[in-house]
Amino acid sequence: MSDAIRAETVTMTGHGGDEVEAYLARPLDGGPRGSVVVIHHMPGYDAATKEMVRRFAVHGYAALCPNLYTREAPGASPDDAAAFVRANGGVPDERVVGDVEGAANYLKALEGANGKVGVIGHCSGGRHTFLAACSLQVDAAVDCYGAFIVEEPPPGIPPSMQPILHLAPQLSCPLLGLFGADDKYPGPEQVALLAAELDKAGKTHEFHSYEGAGHAFFAVDRPAYRPEAAVDGWAKIFDFFGRHLSN
Repeated sequence: MSDAIRAETVTMTGHGGDEVEAYLARPLDGGPRGSVVVIHHMPGYDAATKEMVRRFAVHGYAALCPNLYTREAPGASPDDAAAFVRANGGVPDERVVGDVEGAANYLKALEGANGKVGVIGHCSGGRHTFLAACSLQVDAAVDCYGAFIVEEPPPGIPPSMQPILHLAPQLSCPLLGLFGADDKYPGPEQVALLAAELDKAGKTHEFHSYEGAGHAFFAVDRPAYRPEAAVDGWAKIFDFFGRHLSN
């Protein structure tokens, strides 16, 4: 645990050389330390996601969350930016990958970085985590109830959110998956299909499902919050990153 951290908005280089706003938090002690790219959910680059970034810094990691909606809605509130992006079809997968790669490169260049980078995301960010871990070379990935990796999206979801199960053979790192047994996106059947595909591809993964928990059980500001599942989930996240991102 780090007594002192620094958190701030920075500018990083993302997909296609674009300047992308991002939120950075890191311990003020020396290092060396692992790094984490936090991928925000579909509601956007919001206060809850930034709190997660700071939480990783308190636990000794440099963490960075790129604003995937920077280009479409610079300066807009998270709600307005998310609504605009959803109405315009979502964020293309190749651009997400490019922005995550830019975030990883930014973290690796920080003083005290040990060169190891993990990726984490919730909901659409969980899907994007799986996408990034299958498209880039990273050291660990955490998928928190990532929707639409396996299943087709329902009406109203941006068309960019298409299934990506076929990417499983390309997974570049160990994967931790945390799911709610009462969730529908993904439901238990979809989680089982993802696990089976990873088994088939010989990929290292560790999945946990929580009874009585649905979608967004980590979200402390929502009725879906389930304290027991969230507390255990956080413990598993820090154990997993501790094993894969340490020196």
